Amino acid sequence: MLVSGAHGGLGSAASLACAEAGATVVLLGRKLPKLNRLYDALAAAGPEPLLYPLDLEGASPDDFAELASRIESELGRLDGVLHCAAEFRGLTPLLTTDPAAFARAIHVNLTAPWWLSQACLPLLAKAEDAALVFAINDLAKAGQAFWGGYGVAQQGLASLVAMLHAELGSSRVRVSGLQPGPMRTPLRSRAYVDGNDRGAREPALCAPDCVTLLSPAGAVYRGQVWVPPR
Repeated sequence: MLVSGAHGGLGSAASLACAEAGATVVLLGRKLPKLNRLYDALAAAGPEPLLYPLDLEGASPDDFAELASRIESELGRLDGVLHCAAEFRGLTPLLTTDPAAFARAIHVNLTAPWWLSQACLPLLAKAEDAALVFAINDLAKAGQAFWGGYGVAQQGLASLVAMLHAELGSSRVRVSGLQPGPMRTPLRSRAYVDGNDRGAREPALCAPDCVTLLSPAGAVYRGQVWVPPR
């Protein structure tokens, strides 16, 4: 099981939940100290995880191909990939958005997840039942004014789920999205004032939904962006 953005709010909670469910988790992220702490937590809860420090912003398709090659040599296959990595610097009018910041948001939130998925699909195809899951923000809210490149990328992820499902619908690889709802994470705090954000939940409460989509139970949500009941 590979989790990108593993040391983030949802990523760390989902990684721990997957380990507790018995999965060997590949922890992908750019901050090694946080990955190391997460490694210790997972090692105490389940099978020993694997660490793979990588910054999605600067990674090339060749870097993702190398990642897939190393996973294949260590594990032989992947049963699931969960995309939790995200880039969001705050609400900004499009007219005043720095062009480089817009491009970075599109790349980290959309292009890089696809490059990673493309590299990992052959490993997922080796499993009897595999899942490719994208964590997606509330599409209605992220499509409103001031969400910039991040908001555009969220709409793109939803389209990517539908497109991949249409292409892989008859394969062993299930593609789905998860819209977990508002969570108390550093990313969300850049758009909402914590004290007024009473509807947000702790990421740990959303982690079981990630496990559901990654497990055979997620087959009923194949091709969908699932919005779990709260």
